Amino acid sequence: MESSNKYGLIAGNGKFPFLVLEAARSQGIEMVVAAIKEETFPEIEKHAARVHWLSLGQLGKLIKTFKAEGVNCAIMAGQVKHKQIFSSIIPDFKMIQLLASLATKNTDSLIGGVAKILEGEGIHLLDSTVFLRPLLPEPGTLTSRAPSEEERKDLDYGYRLARELGRLDLGQTVVVSDSACVALEAMEGTDAVIERAATLVNGRPLRVVKLAKPNQDLRFDVPVIGMATVRLMARLKVTALAIEARKTLMIDRNELLQEANASGLAIVAVE
Repeated sequence: MESSNKYGLIAGNGKFPFLVLEAARSQGIEMVVAAIKEETFPEIEKHAARVHWLSLGQLGKLIKTFKAEGVNCAIMAGQVKHKQIFSSIIPDFKMIQLLASLATKNTDSLIGGVAKILEGEGIHLLDSTVFLRPLLPEPGTLTSRAPSEEERKDLDYGYRLARELGRLDLGQTVVVSDSACVALEAMEGTDAVIERAATLVNGRPLRVVKLAKPNQDLRFDVPVIGMATVRLMARLKVTALAIEARKTLMIDRNELLQEANASGLAIVAVE
């Protein structure tokens, strides 16, 4: 990283922003944080020297804040719930201009529009995993147990569905059971789609596939798997999970794999 750059973090919820801050600090980089009031964990105050709180939709304030701090490189890290974007947003004038310019208002086009405006203001948006390469798994079986033949069959089917779902620019997650598609992710997120699937199968085992979209823009949207999801899978009889190699962030990787091994969950990273 060039020493002349000053880095800003646009922080959503979860542990992802904390990992970015820690990894950047290990490389001698202190980041200015723009924290989203509706999403960011309050503990962010303890992990960064400079934190500015903004509400969703305050795009103009974000730009002014970063410019005042001299930020010329930014990273988006942490989830902003899809339903928050479309139900809770109170746009300022800059955001109203952006919304009026969009042909489609799905999450990717909206955040992509924000990225374009930031670039126009001289704030270069970086890949959100730029400091976190070691947390992105290589292809192969990650747990002590590999998927069985039956599980592999479901995962292969789910992989084809997830690829198509991503091509349509919808969700990232597909849930399969006994070679049947049980649920597809839309706006609700990974955990919610798994919970919905569990209500439909009457206790039958589930397999989950979560892939990046074919043209996934890792500047602002990287697939993430964490402890909460693995624990949910154990409770809801998910027996196998496929994630995308080199494009999925595993939060607390060692602990996550220990939890998966303890519950008998097979996890594979696929290309």
